[in-house]
Order: sequence, then structure tokens, then C-alpha cells
Amino acid sequence: MAFNHLPAGVHDALEALSASPVTHSVPMADETASPRMILDRLAAGAGRAARITHTEHLPPRTGRHAVWPDRIRAEVVAAIQARGIAHPWAHQARAAEHALDGESVVIATGTASGKSLSYLAPVLSALLDGSEAPNGRGATALYLAPTKALAADQRRGVRELAAPLGNAIRAAVYDGDTPFEEREWVRQYANYVLTNPDMLHRGILPGHPRWSSFLRALRYVVIDECHTYRGVFGSHVAQVLRRLRRLCARYGSEPVFLLASATAADPSVAAGRLTGLRVVEVTDDASPRGEVAFALWEPPLTDLHGEQNAPVRRTAVAETADLLTDLVVQGVRTVAFVRSRRGAELVSVIAKDRLSPIDRSLPAKVAAYRGGYLAEERRSLERALHSGELLGLAATTALELGIDVSGLDAVLIAGYPGTRASLWQQAGRAGRSGQGALAVLVARDDPLDTYLVHHPEALFDRPVESTVLDPDNPYVLAPHLCAAASELPLTTADLTLFGPATDELLPQLEGAGLLRRRTHAWHWTRRERAADLTDLRGEGGPPVQIVEASTGRLLGTVDASAAHASVHEGAVHLHQGRTYLVRTLDLDDSVALVYEAAPPYTTTARDTTAISVLETEVTVPWGEGRLCYGSVEVTHQVVSFLRRRVLTGEVMGETKLDLPPRTLRTRAVWWTVTEDQLDAARINPEILGGALHAAEHASIGILPLFATCDRWDIGGVSVPLHPDTLLPTVFVYDGHPGGAGFAERAFHTAHSWLTATREAITSCDCDAGCPSCIQSPKCGNGNEPLHKRGAIRLLTELLRGGADAANEAAVEGGADGASEAAVGGGADGAGEAAVGVG
Repeated sequence: MAFNHLPAGVHDALEALSASPVTHSVPMADETASPRMILDRLAAGAGRAARITHTEHLPPRTGRHAVWPDRIRAEVVAAIQARGIAHPWAHQARAAEHALDGESVVIATGTASGKSLSYLAPVLSALLDGSEAPNGRGATALYLAPTKALAADQRRGVRELAAPLGNAIRAAVYDGDTPFEEREWVRQYANYVLTNPDMLHRGILPGHPRWSSFLRALRYVVIDECHTYRGVFGSHVAQVLRRLRRLCARYGSEPVFLLASATAADPSVAAGRLTGLRVVEVTDDASPRGEVAFALWEPPLTDLHGEQNAPVRRTAVAETADLLTDLVVQGVRTVAFVRSRRGAELVSVIAKDRLSPIDRSLPAKVAAYRGGYLAEERRSLERALHSGELLGLAATTALELGIDVSGLDAVLIAGYPGTRASLWQQAGRAGRSGQGALAVLVARDDPLDTYLVHHPEALFDRPVESTVLDPDNPYVLAPHLCAAASELPLTTADLTLFGPATDELLPQLEGAGLLRRRTHAWHWTRRERAADLTDLRGEGGPPVQIVEASTGRLLGTVDASAAHASVHEGAVHLHQGRTYLVRTLDLDDSVALVYEAAPPYTTTARDTTAISVLETEVTVPWGEGRLCYGSVEVTHQVVSFLRRRVLTGEVMGETKLDLPPRTLRTRAVWWTVTEDQLDAARINPEILGGALHAAEHASIGILPLFATCDRWDIGGVSVPLHPDTLLPTVFVYDGHPGGAGFAERAFHTAHSWLTATREAITSCDCDAGCPSCIQSPKCGNGNEPLHKRGAIRLLTELLRGGADAANEAAVEGGADGASEAAVGGGADGAGEAAVGVG
């Protein structure tokens, strides 16, 4: 097979992979093919059926209509009906009713359930009322989206829907791309402003006097895709919203918050934590859904070997490209979600090349869709997909967040996207017009993906995760207190709004010379902008600029905290489909010089880590062992990087680096075991380090199943004898200053989390450990030492102590204790009571 159109360096890897060619002899599908028929055709190839580890069939669901509340303006109802929507779904009408009653509400229903209309109906009705006020601006609304693309897409939708209402609805985007000559018009005349949290933080709130008429009339604040506001980013956004509420109160308004979320656990709790308000929830999805067939797919092992001679699976990118090729041949409209921009481009290029010998017209029916495209390019791709001109699209999550793509028959997901919420969000892109749909999760060679495809109940029998954020994190709160003081002096009346940690932080900010107290208020003392103290999406110093060495052109930036690992000397950097290599990283000037290249590999940084305990806040006995949660200081240093072949993941070599260490004060969960427990688990000193190390790696890989994080958001350390605990200890810590809530979530779900960790290791077919169970792609010690069987025995002994502790808690607490022990569901819930739930 010839791969003539592939990027340089990828050709050889693909030729090697084609030793086991995929046959594309499937017939073109008729338009009425069911999801099961499409899946059967995919599985018909040689060895394909064995790759499907599970298929979940979700039955179709009929819709339930309602009527709009009579307080929705008749003109708005007519405009909605003109779009072909005769009646709302029941959940849409219920959410609108709450909004009209002045109650903040979160609507958490499935993809394509019409969440946008739930908030647009009351918002447009209020704006229409306001347009009849004497000054024509009797009401305004603010829309917040996590991405510029989504805000622009929503503006298009609002303008189309509100067209029959004339000039009463003046919707405008206000973000970093808005020309300066348009910004004054938006401030003065727009009554529906669409922006993002970053612009609210840096532009609107610091310049609030110029927005006074808008804020004074603010009736509604819409927060779209609110499930994306998690971790440190979500904690920052929570404080930005508190600053917004404070300024609104200053101007005499008290807006109602309308939040839209993917299906989530306890959405009202998460929304309340985000906004600081009481929020009611609407979760009963009344929209129709066609039949869904959801397959879990594990790529086969190859003849290649990785570190420590471990077996290597075929990559999810290569496997997804094959499946996309087959689906396009069948005439099935498909989107393939890939985690990286480079991966999306590769899936598209590989599929095109494999389609070319089958039918020369088919390559033109496949494209890539990712962040960085112009709006016109994005619209063109969406139109081509809608019309059937495109049959296959390889996309990053730029397509996940609510952008309107409908009429799809199938979704391929190359690697677990990190949360069940995102998984269902992506899977929901198929069947958006009510027809049946096929979804396929293609596993990466990773502990979590391997666990999930062999434990389907973890995906299909559990609710989606709770959104984890911590607005009281002092590293998050402190700069927002400074920003708030610069906007309007802080008073004692503001302490409740910003949370209990405010009282402690204000004297520290005074001592640092950032705030000054005069009578009963704190004032910002510096000339520079207080909003510049923090970046909502990153931290750790000024961003590192990525500059093309030959031209001096600025390609982009990377957070200082990530620079050591992502733009070190020799790192591969991808920008808008082009590949660059980093020539030098100047940490003093915060500049990385790069040059264009086409290496046949990707790079992965490795670091070493030391950890010390600053404060142990909670200790829970687990038999003789201990489970702890508290504050730690982590010192880590990037020491080398691996070069891996693009498609196979095969390690080509390792290069040493000389970078300074970095320190991080954060939160961690850790557990210890005693010598008696080691004896019971048959762990001798020779294998102790390997057993602890293997358990640490696997537990980090599995934690995203229990907390809304990525494995790159967390880190770990295992020590046979730690100087602070004087025992063998495994730490798992948040990779953000002050913590992000992930370690706390791990602490509260420890028994379930570590049980799943043990099962993931046990169920892996390898002999001594592989990337699917105990090897980590970012291990600074070259995945040495590791001892798979020792880790299983060690975790079994630890969990036995955890289960005994839970049973004792249930007995001592009587009925109440027993019910608390059950929190979290099933037998694993018993362990959660032992670690402080309830």
C-alpha cells in the first residue's frame, strides 16, 4: 500500500503497520441501515470481532412535549415556531418557568436536547420587554462560553432565531478578536453580549464604569457548557462570577443565572459552587432519541516492544483511521474525535490515503476539523457535513462544545476523553436529528482505557462525575481579591461573597503590600492592573512565547508551568498543522525558539519528583495502614524526554535535559503500609520499590474515572521509606498550586478508586507490566523498578484494611453509620465511609 500524501517521517511507520492490511470490501450501506448493521459490517474484517470487548444497546426514547409558559412573549413563541419547532420539550418549558420566576437554574440534559432554547426563550422575551422601555435598553443579558468559537456559533443562532423580532435583539460578540472600533458600540448599544470568562476577567470587570448602563440593566447571565468549568480553571471562573455579582449589586441589578450542562452528577451543587448562589436543576430529558449502539474497541497487540520489552498495542489513531475509512466506504456520516490536533490531522490524512485506491472520489469526502481554523473554514466544513458532501470528519474537542453538527450516523472516539460527561457529549453528536446512531470508543494503550473496555459497567452503569472545583483555594482566591479591590474597594460586607478563606487572606495581602486598609475598606495599591495577576487557564509566571527562529514570527504561548515539559530543547511542537522542533528554551526571557521540521516521532518529557509533608489534615486508619490527606511541597525536575514513533508509540530513544527544579505547594492524598502488612502480602525488600511504584502509576491512570481530571493534572511519588511518615508511602498530588480538588476527591473515593486500580492491573494480560496497566508515559525513572504481581498483593492487603475500617464504622454508627458506609454505591461504598464520607 502506498502512503503518498503523508507527512515526511510518517511513511515508514505506516508501511510497517500495513503488514496486516485492513480489507475494505464492505458494501455501500443503504440509508436505512441500523446502528447494529453498521457495527456488524465494521466487525466483519479479519480479527475485527475479537477487538470488540462489549456492545451496549440503548433503546430509542420518545419525546414529551409541553407548552411555553404564558409569560414568554407571543412574538418569541412565533419566532421559535417559524424555525419549525411547534412545541417545546417538557424540560425546556420547565427551565424557562424557573427563569421567569427569578430562580437561577441549571439544565443538565443530553446532547441535542435543546438546552439553548431553554434559556433563549426567557432571555429574548426579557430583552423584547426591555426594548420597549423609554431608553430602549431596559434589559440586557450576558452569555459566557468557554471558547470563542462557541460564542460566535451562538451569535449566529441567536440572530437567526431573533430575525423576526427586528432590532429589538442586538446580539454581539465581545472578545479578544472584536475590533476596537466595534467595542464602543457593543458597550453602548448591544443588549445580548456574548463573551468568555477570560474577557470578563480582563476586559469587562476592570472597565466596569464604561459598562455601567449594561450592568445596571442586566437581567440574565447565561453560562453555557458549565460542566467544562472544573479544576483550577473552574475555580478561577467561580471567583470571576462573584466579582460580576458584586459589581451588579453596586449598579442595582441582581441577575438570574441560567446554566447549561452536559448530563452531570449533582448539577445544582456544582452550579451553586460555581456561581455562589442557590441553583435549581432540571435533569429529566424529555427529548426523543433514536437507538444507540455503543461499542468498546481494543486495538490488537503488535509485534513491537516498548520499554522493558513490554508489548505494544496498535495506536488508537491508526485504528480509528481504519474504522473511519470503512465507515466512509459504507456511506456512513461519521465524526472521529481525537485528543490532539496532530492526531486529528493524521486520522484524516491516513483515511484519505487508504480511500484513494478504493474510489478516487472518496478522499475528498474526508476532512480534519480542529482549533485554529477560521470561522469561514469551520462553517464550510459544517455545511459540507450537513449536506452529505463530507462523509468523514476527524476532529478535536473544538467540535465537542455545542457547535451545531447534526445528521451524523456514527461517532468514533480515539481514546477515553477523560470524563464520562465528555464521553457522552461526544457520543451524542451522532443521531442528533433523532435517528439511530453508532458510537465506538477506541482504547489507547493506557491503564484507564484498558480498564474501561474490560469493565463496561464503569461507563454504562455509573452516573457521570461530579464537577470538581475549589473556589476557596488561596492561590486562586488571592489574585481575585486584588482584582475585586481594584474594581471597587473591598468591605467587610464582601467577605461572605468571596468565601471563608477571605478573612485569612486579606491580612496577608496587606502584608505583601498589594492591598491597603483604610477605615473599613481594602484598596488596591499598585499602578499595574490587578487583573493581570492571574491567568484563568494557567499559572506559574509569565507565559513562554514560542517564536519561529528564521522569521521572528510569534506562533503562540505556553504556560510557564508547562514550559519545561512541553517546549524544552528538542521538543516537538505542533502549530496549525505544521510541525516544529524546539531549538532553545530561554527561561530568563521566557522564549522558546523553534524551526519547522518533519520528525517521524513525538516527544514526551520525563521528570523526577521529591515530596515533603507540610500538614496532615485528616488521617483515617485502614487496618494497620493509614490513609491521609493534607498539604505537601513537591519538588520536580524535567530530566529527559522520549522520542516515540508517531503511529506505533514505539520508543526510539531518550535524551537527557538540564533544566532547573521547580517547587509546588499543593494538596495530596497518601497511604502507608506497615512491615506486618508487607509480610502478609509477601512483599520483600527486593520488590517493595517496584510494587509501590507500580501501584502509584496505575492509581494515577485510574483516578480520572473518579475525579474530573486528566492524568496530566495529577502526579505521584512512591517511597519505600519516606522521611515524614517513616513508612512505605504512595502519594498522589494535584499538579496545581494550592490544589485543584482532585486529591480531595481521591481521598473521599479511596476504596472505590484503589479497588478499580487493583482490578485494572489484575485484568491486564501482560506478564510483567505494560502501558495498559502499570507503565506511565511520563515516568522520570524509565518505568523502573516495577513489579506487577507485588502491586496486586500490596493493594489487596491495603484494601482489606480499608474494608475492615468501613465495617467498624458501620457497626459503631448503627443504622446511620451503615447508611453512610453505603454512600458511593455498592460494596465499594463501604470503603468511602472509612475515608470521611458522610
